[in-house]
Amino acid sequence: MPDPSPPSLPPAVAPRALLRAMFDAAVASAQPERCVPPHLPDPAEVRGRLIVIGAGKASAAMARAVEQHWPGPLWGLVVTRYGYAVPCERIEIVEAAHPVPDAVGEQAARRMLALCEGLRADDFVLCLISGGGSSLLPLPLPGVTLADKQALSRGLLQSGATIREMNCVRRHLSAIKGGRLAAACHPAQVLTLLISDVPGDDPMDIASGPTVADPTHCADALEILQRYGMDLPDGVRVLLETGAGESVKPGDARLARCESRIVAAPQQALEAAAQVARDAGYPAYILGDALEGEARDMGTLLAGIARQVADRGQPVAGPCVLLSGGESTVTVRGDGRGGRNVECLLACALALAGHPRIYGLAADTDGVDGQEEIAGAWLAPDTLARAWALGINPRASLATNDGHGFFGALGDSVVSGPTRTNVNDFRALLIR
Repeated sequence: MPDPSPPSLPPAVAPRALLRAMFDAAVASAQPERCVPPHLPDPAEVRGRLIVIGAGKASAAMARAVEQHWPGPLWGLVVTRYGYAVPCERIEIVEAAHPVPDAVGEQAARRMLALCEGLRADDFVLCLISGGGSSLLPLPLPGVTLADKQALSRGLLQSGATIREMNCVRRHLSAIKGGRLAAACHPAQVLTLLISDVPGDDPMDIASGPTVADPTHCADALEILQRYGMDLPDGVRVLLETGAGESVKPGDARLARCESRIVAAPQQALEAAAQVARDAGYPAYILGDALEGEARDMGTLLAGIARQVADRGQPVAGPCVLLSGGESTVTVRGDGRGGRNVECLLACALALAGHPRIYGLAADTDGVDGQEEIAGAWLAPDTLARAWALGINPRASLATNDGHGFFGALGDSVVSGPTRTNVNDFRALLIR
């Protein structure tokens, strides 16, 4: 636990450098080379073939970690995001589109499902799943097309729907998610290693749960689509209204030999960042690893908490660092460049109004905030003043969802490149 007594005079650490060091530590804590090997099965448990499958932004790096630490033969197929592949010798790596799926991902999902059919009881399937897997395995059920799924993905991404809601829909339109991949592996033993990018770390919401049972129903998915005013293609409507899209439910005998393990999650990433802050002389407080809601509302709330700490010494006294994770949402109102972390940070900057003692960073641990190859951004007491000096209206940028445009113009974007992991949003507020 962090020391609740703040130092009277923290060392003179440059805020930008400290914030970036905390973000880098969070990402490093969830690197597959670190978190996958301790969870590999005992080789003595694997009597037959070891087949490796998986999907997600971290899946290729997870596959390489398996290859480097597994003593026996193996083979398989994993799908990752374009630009996130790493060299593997025995496991095939396919790159596909995210967040809107493409035909390459559809074909890879079809091949993966076929790979798992006809396995024997002594075979062992190691499934490597991380955030992004939902879009990377877009195999629709009969009656639904890839174009249908692409349109629904775009609509839901702009609607403000939560990740749980989006994944509920995906599970009921998919031939591979919602436990169907594990069912296809029956009677083989299945061990799924998960890097969590979802609030609460529920396995059924990580990549829409291809190897875990799903207690939700078609009626739930239909209600979500109707709630957000989605135009439903005929095939989607029929699938959900008739219940033909039902996923694999708890108690299904085909999942009796399936196990799931979380190997990395947002909480441990925040703890790694907190240690960096403490090493720099700042007490660190984790506000939560599963915060959700509209990004701009979250930014305003976090600013209010930071101001109370800075000005009133409540509920803790500064200097200190406030950390949080989770997944915010954005209801698209304008035609800006997104994404949710920079929208949160821009709203936070507006609410802080140039507070002289508060700095911040918000970024996605996968290195991609929204659809931009930008992880996020950082703010300082002079952020708004510098924007106005350039003729940029911060409130107009927020109104048009143009956080990337705003911070990019200031030179305050955080660019990490592909991190090859994903433990969701990272937010840090430094009170000096």
